[in-house]
Amino acid sequence: MIGKTLKYMRQTNNISQEKLSLLTNIGRTTISDYEREKTDINFENIERIANICGFEIIFRNKKTKEEFQVKQVERKI
Repeated sequence: MIGKTLKYMRQTNNISQEKLSLLTNIGRTTISDYEREKTDINFENIERIANICGFEIIFRNKKTKEEFQVKQVERKI
């Protein structure tokens, strides 16, 4: 599932795997492997790719509907 999301974010912004590789300092073949879910991706790289593609990661509590972003989590800890 995360692979399709990563590919969607990249393609929505017309960013090639090669360009994303240069912007993130992640190998192009690694990005391809992430998108095809051949390799697990850590949260730091998910966040880096999302930021470059203009997306933000929002967490939502199912019970309370409280929402917060990654940068807000760092302040709460």
